[in-house]
Amino acid sequence: MTEAQEIRGCLHWPALLDEAAQQALVADLRAVVAAAPLISPVTPGGRPMSVRMTAAGRLGWVSDASGYRYAARHPSGRPWPPIPAAVLTLWHRLTGLDRPPDCCLVNFYGEGARMGLHQDRDEGDFSFPVLSISLGDDALFRIGGPHRRDPTSSLWLKSGDALLLGGPARLAFHGIDRTRFGSSRLLPQGGRINLTLRVVA
Repeated sequence: MTEAQEIRGCLHWPALLDEAAQQALVADLRAVVAAAPLISPVTPGGRPMSVRMTAAGRLGWVSDASGYRYAARHPSGRPWPPIPAAVLTLWHRLTGLDRPPDCCLVNFYGEGARMGLHQDRDEGDFSFPVLSISLGDDALFRIGGPHRRDPTSSLWLKSGDALLLGGPARLAFHGIDRTRFGSSRLLPQGGRINLTLRVVA
């Protein structure tokens, strides 16, 4: 396994997954999307988000006029599909935890998509980390501190990278400023997939 590098308390594993492992994960995620199609969420204020998303696991994260929350079913009414075994293996390997995640959020970044600075704080127990896996196009990740006005640092995340937000960095504000659309050949039509695994508790 590649050695982890630290950025503002987060652990970053560059090029953790080789091309074959990335392709296998994409195949697993196509099955997830077939069972729970990507949706285009809106913020509680009615503003459309540029990222499309779905989920796997016991719970999925949703956003609409009712607010941000975890839900037991996809907006279609179907249950969320199970988290792929290879993704669970990465979770246990990188976190060292026996407990499985409750949710694997799948975000798809098409051309021009981004994610503003935010905290992952809809979970009930912040002692568990959040694990992020990047697939596809490069993305400029920005991370700060526990307050929105804290100074930030930036890092280009590439296909096959993993990032763990835990400890003091668990509630750090973070986001994706932009992607280099077409920078990876993993997805035939371009774009980036980001997986985030969380214990909801």
